[in-house]
Amino acid sequence: MAGPWRCFATLGDTMETIRFSELGPDFRSAMQGKRWLLLTGEELADAGAALVFSELEDVLVAVDHRGTEIQSGLWMRAVHLLLVDDETQVLALQTSSVSKVLAVEGPIEAHLW
Repeated sequence: MAGPWRCFATLGDTMETIRFSELGPDFRSAMQGKRWLLLTGEELADAGAALVFSELEDVLVAVDHRGTEIQSGLWMRAVHLLLVDDETQVLALQTSSVSKVLAVEGPIEAHLW
């Protein structure tokens, strides 16, 4: 399949994802038609505009924050899936606005819906 995105089959459905590093200068156009925007914890500081456009384009946001320190912030309002290092972090983030916080291993794509 052409393009920088990847497709994953989940429960019989195929969803297109795009990584923040693959967006290019036109965030909004790059996200059109995608189901998920995937980020790492390190990318959050540079992802503000992409997070705004993800909401406008109905793109869900997943952040793999394993291995990096979590700093609470407005970015949490845009995140639907957050992967963390351990169950202590899961419990600490229960009151955040993140839809689903998981302490799991493996690729982030395995936990998308």
